[in-house]
Order: sequence, then C-alpha cells, then structure tokens
Amino acid sequence: MDRMSRSTPPSTAYLDHLVAETAGRREALTGAASAGGTEPGRPGALPDGGAPADLVAAVEGAADRLEPELAEIVRRLHADPEPAFEEHRSAATLVEVLARHGVKAQLGAHGVPTAFRAEVGDPAGPTIAICAEYDALPGIGHACGHNVIAASGVGAFLALHEVMTSGAAPAGRVVLLGTPAEEGHTGKEVLARNGALEGIDAAIMVHPYGLDVADQVWLGRRLLTWTFSGRPAHASAQPYMGRNALDAATLAYQGIGLLRQQMPPVDRVHATIAEGGTRPSIITERAVVHLYARSKYADTLRDLSRRLDDIAHGAARMTGTDVEITWDDGAHPSLPVRTNRRLTDRWVSAQRRRGRDPLPAGVLSETLAASTDFGNFSFRIPGIHPLVQVSEPDVALHTAEFATAAASPAAVSAAVDSAAGLASTALDYLYDAGLRAAVHEEFAEEGGAVDVPAYFD
Repeated sequence: MDRMSRSTPPSTAYLDHLVAETAGRREALTGAASAGGTEPGRPGALPDGGAPADLVAAVEGAADRLEPELAEIVRRLHADPEPAFEEHRSAATLVEVLARHGVKAQLGAHGVPTAFRAEVGDPAGPTIAICAEYDALPGIGHACGHNVIAASGVGAFLALHEVMTSGAAPAGRVVLLGTPAEEGHTGKEVLARNGALEGIDAAIMVHPYGLDVADQVWLGRRLLTWTFSGRPAHASAQPYMGRNALDAATLAYQGIGLLRQQMPPVDRVHATIAEGGTRPSIITERAVVHLYARSKYADTLRDLSRRLDDIAHGAARMTGTDVEITWDDGAHPSLPVRTNRRLTDRWVSAQRRRGRDPLPAGVLSETLAASTDFGNFSFRIPGIHPLVQVSEPDVALHTAEFATAAASPAAVSAAVDSAAGLASTALDYLYDAGLRAAVHEEFAEEGGAVDVPAYFD
C-alpha cells in the first residue's frame, strides 16, 4: 500500500473562469478606445491630434528597418541573463547597438554601474523618457521578458534618433534610460533619487505579456523583514527560562492569515520564515520572517504597512520577545503605476496601426496584478506601462514557459511593434502642445507629483 502523501496539482478552474470573463468583457467592449477615451468602457473613436502623419510614418518605418538588430538584442540578452545590478554584459550590448548608429550613451549613469543614458534633441523643449529594462530572474533567466523591453526601448529611441537628426521633427528631447534592477529591487527609484528624472516631463515603456493590454493594474510593493529575538533555554529541563522567537514568528505568520479577511481583495501579503532555530532541544533565540506586501493604491499600501507593524509588535508582546522591523531592506518601496490615460490613447492608436488591439482597463481581472518599480516614476511625472503579447494568454510571467516565449518569433515581432508604438507616442507628445497640456492636467487631477522618498515615513 502506498502511504506516501503526494502534492495535489492546482486546479485550472479559476484561471479558466478568468480567461472566459476576459473574453466576454473584450467582446462587450469591442471598439472601446482605451483605458482613457471618452468614458470608461464606452466605445468611441480615439482623439485626433498628435504628430503629422508623415513623421509618424517615418518613425514607424525606421522601427521596421531595425528588426534585425532588435532580434539580435532579444536573443543575445535572453541567452546571457544577468540578475539585478549585475547586468554588465547586457548594458554593454545595448550601448554597443546604440554606438553602431552614432549614438553615444553614458554607461554607469546616475551612479549605477549598469545603468545607461542617451539623448537626442533640444533640451530646451519638452522632454520624454523611454525606459529599457534588461535584468533577469535568478535561476530562470528572462522569464519576465525584460530582453523584449530592452529591444523595444532601444528600437524606439533609434527610430526617433533617425527622424529627429534629419531636421524633420519638432523641438524637444528624447532620453533613453537604461534602468537596471527591477526584479526584486527598485532600480528606478535609485535612479530617480540620483537625479535621472530632472528635466524630464513624461516617461513611457512597455512590458511583454500574454495579451495586448493598454492599462492593467500594477500593485505597489514593499519588502519587510521581521527579526524576533528571544532567550535560549533547554527545551526539556528549563523551558520556562526561555522566550521563544519561533513562537513569535509563527504567531505573526498566523496574524497575516487572519488579517487577510479584512484586507482589500486585491491586496497581497506573502511571507517565508527564513530562520526558525537550530535544534528542537533549544528554545529558539532568533527567528526571521521575510515578507512582501502589495496593494493597489499608494495610501492603501501605507495602511497595510501599519497593520503589519501592529502584527509584529503584538506577536512579540505575546511571547515576551523583541522584534526588529526592517522595511524595504536596503531597497525602496515600489508604488502602484499611475497610468496616464491621454498618453495611453496615443499608444493604443499606434498599436492599432500595427494590427494589435490592446484591451482597455477593466477587461483583464485585477487579480492578475504584479508589481513594478515604474510606479515610482509615474508618481513623479506622467507615464504609461502597457503590455504587449508575446505568448499565449494562459502563460504566466516568471515561469519557464514564459522564458521560452521571450525568445520566440512572437517576442521579436512584439519588440518591433512596441518600438514603433513607443516612438510614435513620444513623437505625439513632443509635437502636440494640446496633448501635452491634457497629459499634465490629468496628472495634476490625479494628485500631481508625490514626494516618494518621504511617502512611507
């Protein structure tokens, strides 16, 4: 008789429902403009305006001609993945591609050795930044597709560089920011604190996914460590002389589970007990818990942070132990992404010209949300972070299957389409003063610039 317990494979029932619901919402909203448009979920034409058609055609044509080099970026970075803050070869590859086109990039920009920066245009005019990520996940490589992000960003910049140096484009500047360390870190916050956004008015980027999506929820995220300290004692002879740090850690872990009943539905807390003692015969003196806390809004993330502090202090008091609470552990918080709907409209218009039809906000379930440090940019200046399809819809980020998709022909096509879309969106922003005014009016209505470093103090 087989007495071994076996893991139960997860049911796909809920995921199947989400796929069906997404398809139903998409069908109901056929023709909807985007996350912006006129009214949420209301079909209608995209707003007129933007850059002249001949300039748009010029940058999109330039992006198309870059396909061989963008394919090279996608595949070279995928074959040689590097984790956060260690992307030396990846950054060098991207700087090398820029140099082939006569673009001099600053490697080691803003105090980060694997960051880079390139510019084109007149800094006296409006300035828009295009972000390129290129870090990978330890052990699983480009399972989040940052190689595609890098190709898209570099391709968009080079397409704009070709047009803007021809003298045909309007006054203004485009900055390409190579932004390391998104995975498990907040590289963009480091760059922002080191002045990367000074003189920049808006920022745009794109992320690969299993669907084309104009605007999806991106949760704010904080890292947290609880270190409980107790008193060791012999667990049999004198247990009453000890104070058990593992008891504190397990009580706190259970406290998280009880808190979930009162959390907003899309909030997330996940934790692991990294240290829990050395021997069963010794009352545990030290226990360490690592946590991620995520929430849809900046203020709800701040509230969740306070609740987690209360749990740790309560567990320590119940067990007679001490607790050291370390937020963000040498990194920085990631705020949710604040999507600018007017810029999103221009992205959707550009992607429709490429034969894609990005889903508007509200079609894809917000329960599928993850986090990104681009949110920290979007609370300083207007920005967008849409998604481009490189895989089947049921392939999740951070899986081996998505890593495979990130080097596929679909990934190369997505990089080219995204380069064209980012380039034309940037061109629209630089050319159209009315669009710029609407972008910044919307940003002000959403709360304007936030003091990100002080937000959680």
